[in-house]
Amino acid sequence: MSSASTSSRNHNPHGLKPIDLDCIWGDLEEGINKVYQRENMPKKRYMELYTHVYNYCTSVHQSQTRIPSGKKPAKQAAVSGAQFVGLELYKRLKDFLHQYLVDLLSDGLDLMDEEVLRFYTKQWEDYQFSSKVLNGICSYLNRHWVRRECDEGRKGIYEIYSLALVTWRDNFFKPLNKQVTNAVLKLIERERNGETINTRLVSGVINCYVELGLNEDEANSRSGQNLSIYTEHFENEFLQDTERYYLKESSEFLRQNPVTEYMKKAETRLFEEKRRVQVYLHEKTYDPLARTCEKVLIEKHLETFYAEFQNLLNADKNEDLGRMYNLVSRIHDGLGELRNLLETHINSQGLTAILKCGESALNACGKFINNNAMTRIANSSSKSPELLARYCDILLKKSSKNPEEAELEDTLNQVMIVFKYIEDKDVFQKFYHKMLAKRLVQHMSASDDAEASMISKLKQACGFEYTSKLQKMFQDVGVSKILNENFRKHLDNNGSLDLDFSIMVLSSGAWPFQQSTPFSLPKELERSVQRFTTFYNQQHNGRKLNWLYQMTKGEIVTNCYKNRYTLQASTFQMAILLQYNHGNVFSVMQLQETTQIKMDMLVQVLGILLKSKLLNCDDSPDDDGELQPTSNVALFTGYKNKKLRVNINVPMKSELKVEQEQTHKHIEEDRKLLIQAAIVRIMKMRKVLKHQQLLGEVLTQLSSRFKPRVPVIKVRLHPLAL
Repeated sequence: MSSASTSSRNHNPHGLKPIDLDCIWGDLEEGINKVYQRENMPKKRYMELYTHVYNYCTSVHQSQTRIPSGKKPAKQAAVSGAQFVGLELYKRLKDFLHQYLVDLLSDGLDLMDEEVLRFYTKQWEDYQFSSKVLNGICSYLNRHWVRRECDEGRKGIYEIYSLALVTWRDNFFKPLNKQVTNAVLKLIERERNGETINTRLVSGVINCYVELGLNEDEANSRSGQNLSIYTEHFENEFLQDTERYYLKESSEFLRQNPVTEYMKKAETRLFEEKRRVQVYLHEKTYDPLARTCEKVLIEKHLETFYAEFQNLLNADKNEDLGRMYNLVSRIHDGLGELRNLLETHINSQGLTAILKCGESALNACGKFINNNAMTRIANSSSKSPELLARYCDILLKKSSKNPEEAELEDTLNQVMIVFKYIEDKDVFQKFYHKMLAKRLVQHMSASDDAEASMISKLKQACGFEYTSKLQKMFQDVGVSKILNENFRKHLDNNGSLDLDFSIMVLSSGAWPFQQSTPFSLPKELERSVQRFTTFYNQQHNGRKLNWLYQMTKGEIVTNCYKNRYTLQASTFQMAILLQYNHGNVFSVMQLQETTQIKMDMLVQVLGILLKSKLLNCDDSPDDDGELQPTSNVALFTGYKNKKLRVNINVPMKSELKVEQEQTHKHIEEDRKLLIQAAIVRIMKMRKVLKHQQLLGEVLTQLSSRFKPRVPVIKVRLHPLAL
C-alpha cells in the first residue's frame, strides 16, 4: 500500500487530475462558436472558457513516460508534463477556424465590386475582433505550450491570434483577394473621376492586407509583421493601375487644354495622391506612388514643358513659371534644360536692352565705375583705379588661392574691361607700378607669363609710353639674374662669403623706390656689400650703387633659445637682433645710435619685434603707447613658437599709410607736368589759339590718362603765359 502511494506521487508530483480533451471540447467549442457569432458573452462565461484551457494545459496526460527502475531519467522526461500539454487543443482550434472560414467563404465567392468589399470588410472586422477574444481565452496556452514549441524551433506553430490570421489568409484571403483588390482599384478610380466613395471600405481592406503580413520564416508568433501581402497583392497592382490611368488622362488633357492648365491639373493630382495615402493607404506607398505620378505626369511631358517655357518668359507669367519650376524640380536633372533656356533668354534680353540704350549704356558703366559707394566714401574718383590695381596685385601675387592659368587669363581680361571705363588711368598705373615692383623684388609673382600678359594688355590699351617703365623693370630682373651668376663665379674663384648673398640691381628711373634712409650696416653684412660693390665697379665703370636697405631682407638663425629657429626678417630687424650678440638689454637710444635708423622707424621696427615676443620691454611706454628713448628693451630668452621657420618681416601699417599718401602726392605732381607738357605741345603746333579751344584740346589729349579739371589747367597755364 505504501509502495503504490509513492509511485503515484512520483508520476503526479503536484496532485493534478488528468483531463480528457473530449470531456471539455464540446463546451469549449460551443463558447468559441458564440464568440465568432458575435453573441453577447458574460464575464463568467468567458472565465469558464479560460478555465477549460488552463485546466487542460496544466493536467497530467499519458504523454509522460514511465522510467524503468535502475535507469537514469532522460533529460526531456525530467521536465514537468504541464509544459508539453496543448498540441491536441491547438489542432482542434485550428480545425475549428478552418471550418468556420470555409463555411463563411461560400457566401462571398459570387460577390463583386462594392458588395464583395462590404462583405470582406464586415467579415474581417468581426473575425479579427473574435480572434482577439479567442487569443485571450487561450492566453495560458500561448504563454506556455506555444512559446515552448516556438523556442524549440518547431515550424507552423503560432500564437492563437496569429494562427487565426494565417488561417484567414490561407482559407479566405487567397480565394477572394483578386476580387477584393480589383474592387478596391475600381473604387479608387471612381474617386479619381470625381465620385464620392466609401473610403472605409478601402481602409478596411488595406488594414487586413497589412495585418496578414507575418514573419513566418522565424516560426515565431512574436516576431511581428511585414508588408509582403500588402505589397504583392495590392501595392504593385495599384501602382500599375495608377500609371495606366494617368498616362491616358494626361495625354488626353494636353490635347484639349493649354500647358498652363495642365500644370494646374498635375499639381492637383499630385496633392490628391498624397492625401489618398494619408486617408486610407499605408504610408510606405507614398514614395513609389509619388515617383510613379511624377514619371507619368511630368517626366513624360518635359519636352512640352520646355517648349512652353519660352512663351511664359516672354509673357512674364511669373505664377505659371513658378508652378513649372516646382513641377520640373521633382525630376532628377529636370532643371538643367530650363536653366539653359533661362540663360539664353537673359542673354538675349540683355543684348536687346543694350542695343536700345546704345551709347547711354556705356556712359552708365563709366559713371558707375568712377562714381560709386567707395569713391564717395573716399571723396575721390581715384579710389576705383587704386582698388583695381590692388585687385590685380591679389591675382598676380603668390598665394594658396591662385587660380589656374586659363582662369587667371579670363579674369585679367575682365579686369581690362573695367579698366577701359576708368577715367584716372594714371592712378592705376602708379599703384600698379609700385605693387609690381614689390612683387618682383620680393619674388612674389605667381607667374611671369601672367605678368607679361597683363603688361601686354595695358600696352595695347594705352600705348608704349604707359608701360615702358614696367617693361624696363622686367629687363632689370633678367639682368640681375645674370649678374648674380657672375658674382657667384667670382666668389668661387676669389674666396666665398660665409653666407648666402644675392642682389638685384635696379635702374633708378624705372623703379618707384625712394632713396635709402640713414642706416649703419651690421658688421656681419659689411664684407658681403663691399665684395659686391668692388665686383660691380670692375664690371661697370662710372656707375654708382645706392643701396636700398629698407627693401632688403634676410634670414637669421638663433642659438639663444631652447629650439633653433630661423627668422625671416628685414635688414633693419636683423641689425637690431644682431646687437643682442653683445648684450641682453639695450635702451632705444642705444639701438638708434648703433643702427642709425630714424627714431620713428626704429620704434615701429621694435614694435613688431616686441609683438612677436622676441624682445620684451619692462618700462611702461608713454601715454600714446610708444616707446621712449630711455626705454630698455631686453632679449626674451623664453621665446617659443610651434614653427621652426618664422616670418617676422611684416609690413608696418604706418609705412603703408605714408606710402599711399606719397603715391597720391606724386600723382598730383605728375599731372601738373603732364598738363604743362600738353599745353606746350599744342601751342607749338597751333602758335595762336583761343582760350576755350586750348582748354578743349588739353582735355582731349589727356583724356586717355586722366580727366583734368578746368581750374587746374588754368593754374598750370598761368606761369607759361608769363
